[in-house]
Formats: sequence, structure tokens, C-alpha cells
Amino acid sequence: MVQQANHKQFVAALKEIADPKAVVGVARFFWADPNGHSSDTKFLGVSHGKIFLIAKKFTDMSLADVEKLLENRFYEVRMGAVSIMDFQARNKRITPEERKALFDLYIRRHDRINNWDLVDRAAPYVVGGYLADKPREILYKLARSRNPWERRTAIVSTYYFIRSGDLDDTFGIAEILVNDKHELVQKAVGSWIREAGKKDQKRLLSFLDKHAKTMPRTILRAAQRG
Repeated sequence: MVQQANHKQFVAALKEIADPKAVVGVARFFWADPNGHSSDTKFLGVSHGKIFLIAKKFTDMSLADVEKLLENRFYEVRMGAVSIMDFQARNKRITPEERKALFDLYIRRHDRINNWDLVDRAAPYVVGGYLADKPREILYKLARSRNPWERRTAIVSTYYFIRSGDLDDTFGIAEILVNDKHELVQKAVGSWIREAGKKDQKRLLSFLDKHAKTMPRTILRAAQRG
């Protein structure tokens, strides 16, 4: 593990292995700003797998430095930031105070967690893990956000609950998002109710019976896949 790791070291490590020829392949994962604003996002050309390997070496990074990574214009750097947050949240020795600080950073800087895979990388353990034994009103607030990535966080965070058979919030948030207009919110809703259905198939079938005729086909296909 890198000792006293900082954001500059992390960015330097990514730039050292960046491949300009890989930029097009990496950029295909990124969706343009859903609100129509110009995006400052740039790409280095580093695969997800390589980002994760480097992030794992920087898991002792302070949250002040992680926030610096979130502010970076390079997509791979922000992916590294949420990966570090995820690794920290999964640490069995994490304190309640540290878990809360991770959650607070995620919510406060959601403006920089601005793509579907950035959400998916950290929301289950950073957000869901923190809320596992707490009230979850924040997820319902996010589900009603104008920002699709915040709406995606609302449903994706419930993965942590699904693991223990706690399905109420997955289906509750899916009720809010069942007619969402954004394709990547739709895919998340379908995928997550499918996962919940592995724990309680009758509940999934009941949800589908109620909404199948009106929900977007993207949700229905994702819910029935596999």
C-alpha cells in the first residue's frame, strides 16, 4: 500500500499507463451530460481493470484527496476516486465515523459522480452500506431528483439491502422510477428488481403484473433477463 497517498500521485500513476489509442474504447462508457450542459470530461485511455488495480494501492488516501480526484476532468481519475471510496467502504475495519464521511462525500459531490458506472462502482457499499441500519428517506429524495445519476444511485444503493433479503426499498424506489424516461435509469430499475426477485420471485412477478403493460420495455427486458 502506498503510504500517505495523495491525489497527485494517483493521477501520475494513471498517466504513466495511459494509452491514447484506448481513448475511444474508454470514452464509449461515458454518457453526455443528461441536462444538456457542456461537459469538461476528458479521457486518458486507461481500462477499468487497470484503474481498479491502481486504486487498490491507494486505499489509504484521505477523503480530502479523494475529493480532489472527483474534481478532476479526466473520467478515469473520477473512476479511480469512486473505486477508492468503494474499497474503503468495504474495509471490515472501517469505523462508523469513516463510513459516514464516505457517504457524506458521495452525496455532497454527486455533481462529479456523473455517469452510470461511477454510480455503480460506489453506491452499493458507500451509500447502501451506510444506510443499512439507518432511515433511508435520502434514497426516495434522490429517486425524485431531476438528475438521472442521482435517480440511478437511489435504486443501485439498494443492492446492499438485497443481499440480506431486505427488499422493501428496492421495490419502493422501483415504484417511483417505473416510468422513468432515462434509459440508464430504466436498465438499473429492471436489473435491480430482477436481483430482488432472486430472493422473492412472487414479489417480482407481482410488480411486473402491476406494471408490465405501461412500463418502458427496457425495464421489462432487464427484469426478465436470465
